[in-house]
Amino acid sequence: MKNHLRALGILGGLLLTGLAPLPAADAAPAPTHVLSATDAPASAAAPADTETDTETEQWTWPGPGARVILEPFRAPAHAYGAGHRGIDIEAPIGSPVVAPAPGTVMFRGVVVDRALLTIEHDGGLVTTFEPVDSPLRPGDSVAAGDAIGIVTTGGHSEPGAMHLGVRLEGVYINPLLLFGDVPRAVLLPCCT
Repeated sequence: MKNHLRALGILGGLLLTGLAPLPAADAAPAPTHVLSATDAPASAAAPADTETDTETEQWTWPGPGARVILEPFRAPAHAYGAGHRGIDIEAPIGSPVVAPAPGTVMFRGVVVDRALLTIEHDGGLVTTFEPVDSPLRPGDSVAAGDAIGIVTTGGHSEPGAMHLGVRLEGVYINPLLLFGDVPRAVLLPCCT
């Protein structure tokens, strides 16, 4: 009984931290197009002490100060399903935003009421920041750590938050996989 309670506690912890996707109430088995941690780019799968080349190094945190996640990533059950296709991080209005990795600006503008900035990176990765006011233009190149704009108002996040979405080959993935913030799973014995 004690082991079953421990297993339930661990599962509950994973669900609360957003590391385990929640299926929709009427969902069929998870489709193959939703990525899991095992599908992450090499940078996310490599242990911290493994030597990597520049393309697979961990990304630079884009927001100011401590890494405070206000809303975690929640993978949708299917392409149009409910979920949270990114993370919302604490970022006061007016605070600087930096490029997490080298890339090329693909879009800067307002969509509905959201000031967006989208950067394409090597390896099929694309990042989108909102609400971010930026002086950059499509075609501009950025290096990791370059200032790319400031947090503004608008969008779905509360004031003082910035949404960061990451797509890999067009499919949303958990951005934390690229920053090395997803702890490795530890499997505990279930029954003795």
